[in-house]
Amino acid sequence: MPTRALEAFLAEPRPTPFLVLDTGLVAQRYTELAAAFPGAEILYAVKACPEPEVLRTLAALGSGFDVAGAEEIALCLDAGADPARLCHGNPVRGPGAAAAVAAQGVRRFVTDSAEDLAGLPAGAEVLVRVLVADDGAATPFLGKFGATPAEAARLARGTAGVAFHAGSQQLRSAAFAEGVRVALRVAHAAGIARPVLDVGGGLPVRYRAEVPPLDAYAEAIHGAVAAAVTAGDVDGVRLILEPGRVLVAEAGVLRTTALRVSRRPGIDHRRWVYLDAGRYQGLAEAEGEAIDYPVRAPGRSGPPGPVVLAGPTCDGDDVLYRRKPYALPLDLAAGDAVDLLHAGAYTASYASVGFNGFGPLPVHVLNAT
Repeated sequence: MPTRALEAFLAEPRPTPFLVLDTGLVAQRYTELAAAFPGAEILYAVKACPEPEVLRTLAALGSGFDVAGAEEIALCLDAGADPARLCHGNPVRGPGAAAAVAAQGVRRFVTDSAEDLAGLPAGAEVLVRVLVADDGAATPFLGKFGATPAEAARLARGTAGVAFHAGSQQLRSAAFAEGVRVALRVAHAAGIARPVLDVGGGLPVRYRAEVPPLDAYAEAIHGAVAAAVTAGDVDGVRLILEPGRVLVAEAGVLRTTALRVSRRPGIDHRRWVYLDAGRYQGLAEAEGEAIDYPVRAPGRSGPPGPVVLAGPTCDGDDVLYRRKPYALPLDLAAGDAVDLLHAGAYTASYASVGFNGFGPLPVHVLNAT
């Protein structure tokens, strides 16, 4: 449920849609993650929620940052981040991009191809991203990133270590153990005795269904590292995490207004609820119904009935939930507030700048540092 600070903010009427974030909860989640992975370096994935106050909160706690380009680097530096604690994790770089990033003070890069590796600056700390299984993730990468283990071993010779990503909202803690085993075998084949091991992001958040506890992921990763050391694959590792969703999702509520509640005879037995925010106003992760946000109608308390949730645009794809069962109060009417909870990750950063005339998603930040 939202924090008291969020509920107090939502109690005041404001134009919708908007996202409100509680950085106090972001700080709490960071502290919990650091406790579960003592000694690990934490690099927040800026793309999840690049709000400056979120970055300032995390920088003050000692977090580093996973960045994809010059714009995200500038945001982190403005927030007080040490450029030595930044990692340029996106291996899709155009000509000259790595040199420009290095000029901003970034020295750590993730790569997954010979073509990209050739363009990295001399003296950089390089991690080679290994392709691992990502089944069990709400949004798998489907092979877009990562070199096969054989190719990764060739690329990794003379580098600092290896990286992988088991997919976003990964519900199988075993996927991380499997990734560690593959990545450390690559490090062994590349002759790296004490590699940096970047296990990426993907730690899950509870939306409408339970997820494994954080400790299960910590045990899976630490257990796989210990087994690799016992097997003689490596002498030890320097562990890096790149959390995004797990730090910010629960800190956000996306407040919308029901524009229309319609019965659609001959089309659907359910009511259709059209919100003033949809897939183009921050809810892109509802594509394929991959992420199913908890939804509530705070001004209504009557018995619920099934609904289809849709966005406001003229795009026929702008339907949020048609297959997954959702229910809202039967007395819900146009003009009522509808909240999407745990919406702090991949919402405002995904919103369009003006599709169909709808502007970017406004963001309010509470407990700013």
